[in-house]
Amino acid sequence: MGRAFEFRKARKMKRWSAMSKAFTRIGKDIVMAVKEGGPDPDSNSRLRAVIQNAKSVNMPKDNIERAIKRASDKSQGDFKEVLFEGYAPHGIAILIETATDNNTRTVANIRSYFNKCDGNLGTSGSVEFMFDHTCNFRINAEGIDPEEIELDMIDFGAEEVFVDDDGILIYAPFESFGSIQKELESRNIEILSSGFERIPQITKELSPEQREEVEKLLEKIEEDDDVQNVFHSMRD
Repeated sequence: MGRAFEFRKARKMKRWSAMSKAFTRIGKDIVMAVKEGGPDPDSNSRLRAVIQNAKSVNMPKDNIERAIKRASDKSQGDFKEVLFEGYAPHGIAILIETATDNNTRTVANIRSYFNKCDGNLGTSGSVEFMFDHTCNFRINAEGIDPEEIELDMIDFGAEEVFVDDDGILIYAPFESFGSIQKELESRNIEILSSGFERIPQITKELSPEQREEVEKLLEKIEEDDDVQNVFHSMRD
């Protein structure tokens, strides 16, 4: 198994523990997808992917439809995707993906978390290069041979394919998302969820006391309503 598998296996998805917060973040994804490609999922591949993810966390159909309707309203504000980079204590690199309608507020909040927890908010490009930007798909494993699908998907950019209790996972570089999504859909293979991750190229082991300091910062960041994803180089 490769790094993607180990990353997936070890990562603690604390931010998805609160269902209401998961719905809020998916709601933002829906707004951005609709603003970019329109409200029809048949012609908007990004919206199709978000709807799949909404279903994977049991977001009710009515909630999804209301979010699409709100996003189609011209009075609905837009969200801008902004990436923040910095260091937690003990040299742990942190990447923060946000979706914000007020960048001034978001910058001030993120900076305050780093300052309060002895971290340093960096400049653009300061740590992003330490992470591999990947995409992933979880598909229904019923009737599918993992080895066969791996061989087939290699031609479309897949690098790792493995099986877990919830289906078959396909990992690939970020740039391969569209081609893999299109191929899976053309084969009528059910995509249960999909998304993007930033996998650290090198991780760092910390003592329990050091981990506690880093986790204090991560918790503050993850609780912010503008934050969509947080990635770090601390070994789990």
